[in-house]
Amino acid sequence: SELIRGFLLSGMPCPSSCPPGLLALMAPGLALLATFSLPSQAGDRRTLPVEKPSGVKGRTLILLDVNTKSPVRIISENFLSLQLDPSIIHDGWLDFLSSRRLVTLARGLAPAFLRFAGKRTDFLQFHNVKNPAKSRGGPGPDYYLKNYEDDIVRSDIALDKQKGCKIAQHPDIMLELQREKAAQMHLVLLKEQFSNTYSNLTLTARSLDKLYNFADCSGLHLIFALNALRRNPNNSWNSSNALSLLKYSASKKYNISWELGNEPNNYRTLIGRSVNGSQLGKDYIQLRSLLQLIRTYSKANLYGPNIGRPRKNVIALLEGFMKVAGSTVDAVTWQHYYIDGRVSKVTDFLKTRLLDTLSDQIKKIQKVVSTYTPGKKIWLEGIGATSSGGMNNLSDSYAAGFLWLNTLGLLASQGIDVVVRHSFLDHGHNHLVDQNFNPLPDYWLSLLYKRLIGPKVLAIHMAGLQRKHRPGRVIRDKLRIYAHCTSYHNHNYVRGSITLYIINLHRSRKKIKLAGTLRDKIVHQYLLQPYGKDGLHSKSVQLNGQPLAMVDDGTLPELKPRPLRAGRTLVIPPLTMSFYVVKNVNALACRYR
Repeated sequence: SELIRGFLLSGMPCPSSCPPGLLALMAPGLALLATFSLPSQAGDRRTLPVEKPSGVKGRTLILLDVNTKSPVRIISENFLSLQLDPSIIHDGWLDFLSSRRLVTLARGLAPAFLRFAGKRTDFLQFHNVKNPAKSRGGPGPDYYLKNYEDDIVRSDIALDKQKGCKIAQHPDIMLELQREKAAQMHLVLLKEQFSNTYSNLTLTARSLDKLYNFADCSGLHLIFALNALRRNPNNSWNSSNALSLLKYSASKKYNISWELGNEPNNYRTLIGRSVNGSQLGKDYIQLRSLLQLIRTYSKANLYGPNIGRPRKNVIALLEGFMKVAGSTVDAVTWQHYYIDGRVSKVTDFLKTRLLDTLSDQIKKIQKVVSTYTPGKKIWLEGIGATSSGGMNNLSDSYAAGFLWLNTLGLLASQGIDVVVRHSFLDHGHNHLVDQNFNPLPDYWLSLLYKRLIGPKVLAIHMAGLQRKHRPGRVIRDKLRIYAHCTSYHNHNYVRGSITLYIINLHRSRKKIKLAGTLRDKIVHQYLLQPYGKDGLHSKSVQLNGQPLAMVDDGTLPELKPRPLRAGRTLVIPPLTMSFYVVKNVNALACRYR
């Protein structure tokens, strides 16, 4: 029996030295092993007790297989998308979106949506004026920062030969001036945020041009959130300013999708006046009517209502909205931030309880949507570690990646169609790119995800996790594994390949043996670890032992895998994130788009 158990656990074929009749004896054991592979949700790990074979004292070998016949979910090609906060108008970073380096970084994450929205959405006014700074006279730092691009257009801006984009190589002195200005504005923005009182923002025609140029040159589809707090005396939406913006965008033939407002459940605290779900639904119907009157946007997509965390009052708002305008929007959207600014330890990002807080919210949103508009797509927008701009050396560190990668895996496995990351670049610390235009750990994690992960989600089956269940205690896994078909856009792998991504929150290494359809296949490893002496606090990462950095402003590094021989056990180091491409599986679910 020990010999049989050993073979079952190892997945190895019976050697020629098997005693007579051993195969017959193994049949019940094989049938038992087959029960480990009952269909389950992607990412769902059934805790199955597997006895350790003799001679492997103190070790746990985890058997892993994937259902390759059909996907359990199919998500958008733009699943991992990006957000820019309107605060970039305030602190001046919008004027630098034409940077070759920023465009290169954004192109690495295409295809994706670029959502222009945030807490200041409902204080944004559009003015159809090309260059108001010219009329303010007097040279000075602000004058040069507002007008420097005119000079660059005549000298350093070159047309991208492929797309005809305006790409700039900004002088170092300009970037230094901008960083000083942004540092000063950061204090103003934080004061507004914590006092929950926001000043009005003006978006000029020229600023909109820069925003669209960045999105278009980067291969991103722009989603613009209009101001919903311009209200008439009867509390209906005043659409006059939005109409001006729509007409200007249409005159430029800008391909844009639209939203209205941001976190409407917070309006009472912002302006002392609430907007209920029914009224918000009527506002969306009004916006849809406006779009249909403008030929360019008659078939444009409309998303909403961009609610916050689904507490009781927020769910009531969503229900009121869905009754009136559920069929008007192309996807239902909500936002989630895991923690507040009081969290101050890197270990907070390792807590499985924190990672699991999203699951209940998904179920609440799905319940409402399925009640009023079954089958309607659901998006999670504005996702980030915190809503207060993040925490320096924490939410921009390697450790924050555990939260981000688990969010991607969990949302995909639950069928959420798109997740919008807040933010690509902004004044806080939740961003993917810092103010020196250097990519942070979550950027490299997102880049690997984009390069390796396709939209088809696969169910996984595991055996060997030994956790004793105690009454009243929820088992929260510290080893999290998700599986997808490998991205069709990655020409290094033939169709039919599978990509696993693994989060190990244990402080010890874990061993995984690929079984079933994955057995004895060549595997490419992409192991992402912190680089440098700061450990989990590090803002730099290494891939398979090699530090990741841009080659130059126009070139991302090659993401080189480490090939593992066929049949080799995967050894997952402690406190790491990794991707494994299982080559040439010829998975039926992954052969066709």
